Amino acid sequence: MKRFMLLAATCAVALPAFAQNIATVNGNAITEAELNNTVKALVARGAQDTPEFRKQLTEELINRAVLVQEAEKAGIDKKDDVSLALSNAKQEILIASLLQDWSQKNQISDAEIQKAYDEIVKANANKKEYKVKHILVKDETAANKLLKSIKDKKAKFADVAKKESIDSGSGKAGGDLGWAPAENYVPEFANAVKAAKKGQLIAKPVKSQFGWHIIQVEDERAAQAPKLEEVKPQLQQMLSQQALQKHMKALRDEAKVEITEKK
Repeated sequence: MKRFMLLAATCAVALPAFAQNIATVNGNAITEAELNNTVKALVARGAQDTPEFRKQLTEELINRAVLVQEAEKAGIDKKDDVSLALSNAKQEILIASLLQDWSQKNQISDAEIQKAYDEIVKANANKKEYKVKHILVKDETAANKLLKSIKDKKAKFADVAKKESIDSGSGKAGGDLGWAPAENYVPEFANAVKAAKKGQLIAKPVKSQFGWHIIQVEDERAAQAPKLEEVKPQLQQMLSQQALQKHMKALRDEAKVEITEKK
């Protein structure tokens, strides 16, 4: 695993010319810059930069150089599958570096983030959200039986949820799903929630792809929009991805592409 991390890290760094050598392997240099960049890449993944770590990496770089030279000597790099894999790896590194460079030069502005916040987050704040509990079971007969016991006050909703619900996550919490817009749920469940009155235990179990739901809508309220600071990272990531996709599409549209049809 360490060797894999080393190979992945060293593939992603570019080495400046005329760097000082830390070793040579059959006349081929391993530079100090190569070691420094490898250390930097691995430290970013949680490693500690220590003299012992650098010594270990130096040995790994030497071993890697020996093996690469042996592979080239044996003509491994000329094999079709290996040559293709090397070509693909080079393309992936170039593409990743190109897109990273473009993203760094085209940062999303605060004004763009504010606009997205107003148009997406605040707009959705007009929707309702509901505090819902449910019990999920596999078949309708069991659902009706459990619902009747709750209606007849022979059992408490929370106790039944903890004991019978196959949705283990909410079951442990007595069936509580917390606050959420109805749209967060599958359509059958969402429609039942929106049609229910505040505090209502829905009269019949609701069937969905997961089974049969016993549903109680405890409360409802206007959705609360999170503060800009709370969602800024997500908005920035979303806008960055959209901008990147737009840039990639523009590059494709500008390219002269000729597809050869098979006869």
